[in-house]
Amino acid sequence: MSTLSLRLPESLHRKIRQLADRDDVSINQFIATAVAEKTAALLTVDYLEERGRRGDLRLFDRALARVPDVTPVPGDELPSPRQANQALQPTSRARRKGRSQRRSRAARG
Repeated sequence: MSTLSLRLPESLHRKIRQLADRDDVSINQFIATAVAEKTAALLTVDYLEERGRRGDLRLFDRALARVPDVTPVPGDELPSPRQANQALQPTSRARRKGRSQRRSRAARG
């Protein structure tokens, strides 16, 4: 185990204390779990992006061609074009990353 000194705003510290008490865990355990969950989420996104880059559209199309062309079960329909477009919008992480890159480019000017 390692030790980490962390500065938090008092309001956030209070909220963490309340949530840790509610979960009947220490503040240390609460924060360690939160960091582990966030790390896992980001690593999952990285893995899926990398895995997607290795995909082969020809193999996908070949597999899809074997699926029967039937009406989807209710609730399994494709989204409308507007819904599909919203689903493809960048995540807040990607938007922040793009913004910071634009700012650093502008600063180098």
